[in-house]
Amino acid sequence: MKDIKVLGTGCANCKNTVRLIEEVAAEKGVSISLSKVEDLPEIMRYGVMSTPGVVVDGKVVHAGGVPERSKVAGWL
Repeated sequence: MKDIKVLGTGCANCKNTVRLIEEVAAEKGVSISLSKVEDLPEIMRYGVMSTPGVVVDGKVVHAGGVPERSKVAGWL
């Protein structure tokens, strides 16, 4: 199971990123653990300066906008 975190303070792009990841995981039938991190110090700990950021299994894979659907599919 992939552990995925979306880093962001609650902006529309952050919510869209969460929804996109949920949609792609459902399409692919992949089980994920998805959480939203809104705590600024915790976001900064990942070194993400532009949100939304995405962390997959502890590694930052994206920052600064809603990722492409194909990119999300590649993570899963």
